[in-house]
Amino acid sequence: MTPTLVLDIVGLTPALLPHAPHLQALAQQGAMRPLQTVLPAVTTTVQSTLLTGLQPRDHGIVANGWYFRDLSEIWLWRQSNRLVGGEKIWEAARRRDPAFTCAKLFWWYNMYASVDVAVTPRPMYLADGRKLPDIHTHPAALRDDLQGHLGQFPLFEFWGPGAGIGSSRWIADSSLRVMQQRQPTLTLIYLPHLDYDLQRFGPHHPGIAAQVAAVDALCAPLIEQARRMGGHVVALSEYGITEVSRPVHINRALRQAGWLQVRVERGLEQLDAGASDAFAVADHQLAHVYVARPELLPAVAACLRALPGVEAVLDDEGKRAAGLDHPRSGELVAVAAADSWFTYYHFLDDARAPDFARTVDIHRKPGYDPVELFIDARIRMPRLAVATRLARKALGMRYLMDVIGLDASRVRGSHGRPTDRAEDGPLFITSAPEHLPGDGPVPATAVKQVLLDHLFGGRT
Repeated sequence: MTPTLVLDIVGLTPALLPHAPHLQALAQQGAMRPLQTVLPAVTTTVQSTLLTGLQPRDHGIVANGWYFRDLSEIWLWRQSNRLVGGEKIWEAARRRDPAFTCAKLFWWYNMYASVDVAVTPRPMYLADGRKLPDIHTHPAALRDDLQGHLGQFPLFEFWGPGAGIGSSRWIADSSLRVMQQRQPTLTLIYLPHLDYDLQRFGPHHPGIAAQVAAVDALCAPLIEQARRMGGHVVALSEYGITEVSRPVHINRALRQAGWLQVRVERGLEQLDAGASDAFAVADHQLAHVYVARPELLPAVAACLRALPGVEAVLDDEGKRAAGLDHPRSGELVAVAAADSWFTYYHFLDDARAPDFARTVDIHRKPGYDPVELFIDARIRMPRLAVATRLARKALGMRYLMDVIGLDASRVRGSHGRPTDRAEDGPLFITSAPEHLPGDGPVPATAVKQVLLDHLFGGRT
């Protein structure tokens, strides 16, 4: 077996690669190909395809979250690996050679994965409403080792308005420690840094080059460690983030048509999915639309197709063609136009938005919300506003970190819809080009086999 390092550098594209000297050198010494991603091109779906070789219809991860019909609840960002169907790459490799080991570091669906080493964010949610940074690890003792050596995982730099290079640096440092101490055969590392400013500002913002260089610098010691181990290095990405200028309020349209229902709590409106005839779980540039009664499907589809910013509405035939015909999918799937993305907003009046709408709350919101990357522009002294709320927390008082705005027009980059140009989409770089199949783009469904070839030296 040949040790193999896989760096998942979110948002890296062929167009951005010139700003990443270490990764560009890796590509020049080996090879770089575009990666042909899946629909939706979002984190949990693409990662599941990369690791199983399956379409979403087969592994079941149809988006970053979906409507659990038996619970009548929407859940995003679950963490159990048992949600992912199919044989994972580490299971296939272990069948080939029982001495194989795998470290899965910050890739999604990491909890209770059948790997040898796992590290993933896992905040502590206290009874008084506080959220404290923490990680989940396997083996469990690794949690104390990493946080004792590197300090507490910087959760609030991993997502939210404070998201930045600090979280990716912690991930890189912890991954280097795992590689040095445990020498895994396959090391999977997720570096999310580019996701932040690419969504905040778009890929053509003049500050993006520096952010590409920053995450590239984190890759250098990991690449060097892989070489010291005599291993191959693969760098890939899941999707490209492209410029957007139009938020599409899909749930507001469904509500105005009379299909989406809300429940009023303390004067604020909560989406009542179980009582609704139609609603959408918005996820970047894709939305699963759940329709309670078959006879409503033509009218709901017509409503969606009439919305500015909607490029396509997939019915059963369309879902089959896209590999999304799975029971977790909506009865309809809406895909945004290249310059558009879907909000989760179901409220028609911002004053009646639920209290969590103005906070970073990825689990309570019934859809993905990139506006969480921004402090509300109406707050004149944002640092003071945050400090005041943190002071209440330090004093043991209940507090609401309500510093997020509701201006969806601030988002300048999105993904989920495969890009029109290969140079704006994801890529696959390898130090061992002899293991790449054929010519042209590498299909996401082929990556599992390509990585097995890196490990074992040929087709398995």
